[in-house]
This record gives sequence, C-alpha cells and structure tokens, in this order.
Amino acid sequence: MKDSRNCSTVQLSGVLVTLAAAAVVVIVSIFILSKTPFSTIYYFFIGPFANKYYLGNMLNSVVPLIFTGLGISFAFKASMFNLGGEGQVYAGGFIAASVALLIPSLPGVIGIFLSLLVAAVCGALIAGLSGFFKMKWNTDELITSFLISNALIYTIDFFITGPMDDPTNNLLATRKIASQYHLLRIFPPSSLNISVIIAILAVIFSFWILFKTNHGYELRLSGLNSEFARYGGINIGKYIFLPMLWSGAFNALAGAVSVLGTTHCCIKGFSNGVGWNGIAVALIARNNPAAVVPAALFFAFIEAGANSAMINADVTIEIASIVKAVIFFLITSRVIYNSFRRKALV
Repeated sequence: MKDSRNCSTVQLSGVLVTLAAAAVVVIVSIFILSKTPFSTIYYFFIGPFANKYYLGNMLNSVVPLIFTGLGISFAFKASMFNLGGEGQVYAGGFIAASVALLIPSLPGVIGIFLSLLVAAVCGALIAGLSGFFKMKWNTDELITSFLISNALIYTIDFFITGPMDDPTNNLLATRKIASQYHLLRIFPPSSLNISVIIAILAVIFSFWILFKTNHGYELRLSGLNSEFARYGGINIGKYIFLPMLWSGAFNALAGAVSVLGTTHCCIKGFSNGVGWNGIAVALIARNNPAAVVPAALFFAFIEAGANSAMINADVTIEIASIVKAVIFFLITSRVIYNSFRRKALV
C-alpha cells in the first residue's frame, strides 16, 4: 500500500513538473516574441475566463479532447498504439453528418442517437481493423492505424469537396444538418452544449470498465505483461482487438459531437489535430480516465489562451504549438525513461 502511494505521488509530481515547465515556456516565449509581454501574459492566462463566450467555447473545446483522450487511453492500457485518431475523429464527424442528412425528418433524439451510434460503430471498425491485423498477422498497429487514417482523411476530403459539397456555403463543407439534430446549447452565447454531459458519462463508463470489471482487469493485465496474462489463461488476442475497437469508437464520437453540437456540418479539416492532441491528453492523464478531464482542460486552456493573446495582443497562434511541442517532449521523455528504468530493474 505504501509503495502504491509513493508511486502515485511520484506520478503526480511528474505531471505537475510537466505542467509547470509548460507554463514557464509560455512566459519565456511571450517575452521573446511579444513587444508588450505583460499585457500578452495577462490575455493568455486570463483571457479565456474574460466572459461567458470565451469560457464556454473553451469548455466546449474540452469535449472532443476528453473523447480522444479516452480513446487513446484504452489502447495504451493494453499496450496498443493507435496513431489513427485524427482520421477516426474526421470519419466520425463525416459519418454523423451523413446519417443526419440521410434522415432529415426523424425526431431529434432518435436522429442524434442514430448519428452517434453509427459514427461510433464505424470508428470502432476502422481502428479494429488495425487490431485485427495485429492479432492475425502480428502487423505493427502503429503503421496500419496511421496509414488507414491518412487514407481516410483524403477520401473524406474528396466527398466533402465533391459530391457532398454545399455550394451555398462559403466554406468547403457538407450541407447543414436539420436543426432538430443540433445538440442543445447550455451556456449561450458560447457553443457549449450537452455533449459535455455525454463526455462526463463516457469518462464514468470508461473508469468503470477499466477498473471495476473483469474485462478491464484482463485488459490492463494483458497490457502490463502479455506472457503472464497468457499463462493465467487470458485470451491475449481478444485484448489486442477489443481495445482498438474501444479506441476507435471514442475517437469517432469526438468528431460526431463536434459536428452535431458545434459546426452542424462536416467542414473540411474540422478535426484540426484533435486526434493527435488526444495522445498528449492520455499521456498527461497516465491513461487514467478520471485524469483525462483535467488533462483535456489544460490543453484546451493552452489553445484558448493562445487565441486570446493573438486577438488582443501581438503574438500568433503558433505559441500554442510551441507549448504543445514542449509538453509532448517532456511527457514522452518521461515515458521512455520509465520504460528503460523498468527494464533495468528486471
């Protein structure tokens, strides 16, 4: 028990050091790039909370990050690596929009449910394909998930800019979905909607699955030591395939709720790196669903702060990319260090 608490303390301290380092990078970058650094720092850190519009939009951007963080966490818990999150998010949004456009006259609740369900199933099948290849032929899921994701993005772009393009829209996008399929907004005038409730329910469900069920125990054990799990009678192939299904389903839901709740059509490139950011969210959260929410909040805050500083001061949005790159570097360094340390102890 004492060792477990010490381990948790070490993990928490590592996360806090990473977040503190990120804050330092923000401040140093602002002093280098801005002619009015103190004003820029104010807008970066305080701007996202300036009014209901900024705060609500920041919280709304947390929702897809929660879903992608959960998706990546499921894969990582089983020692599987899903690099196709971006394509799965994009596909989820496109499928949700397509379903809503195909059934424009259904009651809103039924239409929303069907759109989310079909998107989740399609995302699960897309990621599950990489899991199946790994289970059947030991194909590297890093490569297959990434390649399938890239192919999907270009394929969906073809449909958005071609057969499904809305000529009345100034953006490259599909037609708008019927208003009864819009997720209810709960914090006007911002875009925050009831998808935040769906995301919280998904977090609770994920935590229950991973830590309160036999399925979750076997999945985590397979990820920690597949040979030991096999010796204990666990079907290893099952926990290569199923975590990728979960991962793809959550990633696709990130895109689906973005379309149904925010854009109300599938805009070319709407995912905008959410799939990749989900990897960082999962790593910050140490693949714990309960910690995904604060990790997603932190990432959304960085983006919102950069937007606020860009609008009100003299820095560009790229400052957010700098901070994210540092976070990725620090987190992956810690993961690699811990991995080598475990091997050394063995």
